[in-house]
Amino acid sequence: MEPRPVSERPIRALPKAHLHLHFTGSMRHSTLVEMAARHGVHLPDALVEDWPPRLHATDERGWFRFQRLYDIARSVLQTPEDMRRLLRETAEDEAAEGSGWLEIQVDPSGYAGRFGGLTPTVELVLDAAREASAATGVGIGVVIAANRTRHPLDAKTLARLAIRYTGQGVVGFGLSNDERRGRAYDFDGAFRIARRGGLLAAPHGGELLGPQSVRECLETLRADRIGHGVRAVEDPRLLEEIVRRQVTLEVCPASNVGLGVAATAADVPVRALFEAGARIALGADDPLLFGSRLARQYELARGEHGFSDAELAELARQSVLGSAAPEDVRKRLLAGIDDWLRLPAADAPQTGEASVPGARRPASPTSR
Repeated sequence: MEPRPVSERPIRALPKAHLHLHFTGSMRHSTLVEMAARHGVHLPDALVEDWPPRLHATDERGWFRFQRLYDIARSVLQTPEDMRRLLRETAEDEAAEGSGWLEIQVDPSGYAGRFGGLTPTVELVLDAAREASAATGVGIGVVIAANRTRHPLDAKTLARLAIRYTGQGVVGFGLSNDERRGRAYDFDGAFRIARRGGLLAAPHGGELLGPQSVRECLETLRADRIGHGVRAVEDPRLLEEIVRRQVTLEVCPASNVGLGVAATAADVPVRALFEAGARIALGADDPLLFGSRLARQYELARGEHGFSDAELAELARQSVLGSAAPEDVRKRLLAGIDDWLRLPAADAPQTGEASVPGARRPASPTSR
């Protein structure tokens, strides 16, 4: 397909929601290096001189290396102020990217040993999110994520914890890590708890495994959103069902390439999913390990898949509609998207928080 002509409206000025971002993976590289030096944590070359690392996680050895690098990065978060700084800087980066609403995913189990247990960790993250939101104007919701490689009973514990904070900043329940080591149907009980508590169901699926993994998320876990989900394109009937149910796919082009799921950004089926009618929310996944943030994903849609400004605006709308943002935030962001699209390209605002239509007032992270 020949790329379509595109205008010059700046992507960072397009209001959008960011629904697929992991907690440690949102860290700035410069912050990682600084915190590691302060706390005496040795970083491998892949996280220093050779950053961003060369990854290929479609085999077990590659995934192990990816997870090891993530775990090393997480180890630099040693004080409450480190956690607050990470969220503050992440919110600042989101504002600069044009994001007016962020849903950040965290597995508190990975931090609980350092911060006094699961409950204190969740409360620290929520408090830091409120501070970051107030400072930047970016609304922040938290998705508590279970780990596929741990026992399903651990996931139930996290689901019960998550629903205690519904309406206080927790907006969803997720399932992450290697699909090949924990099938979605094993975690049905945890997702039933989360759904009864009013949380969005947002498991990962269809990244390292094929359409069956997506189907398990859709049918067994009754997903509202699916992290990645790109392999659904291989099963037309499954894709039709995703479209019918209006399930949002959190598509992360740069990380799909970084992990070897797709050879190039042009091979990520963004266009095929979009034209099939699937809701898509572009996400950056782990900028710390893949080297790019949210705006870059829209640039790839424009440059590699020929998305027009009208189509980019529709992607932004779909990200907002698939979110758990409060109604007032949704209305403001959707109005800002319309404003962006009505502007002549030559007159479109430049980058920066104050220039993003519909993202000029702080948004509450505590309501849904």
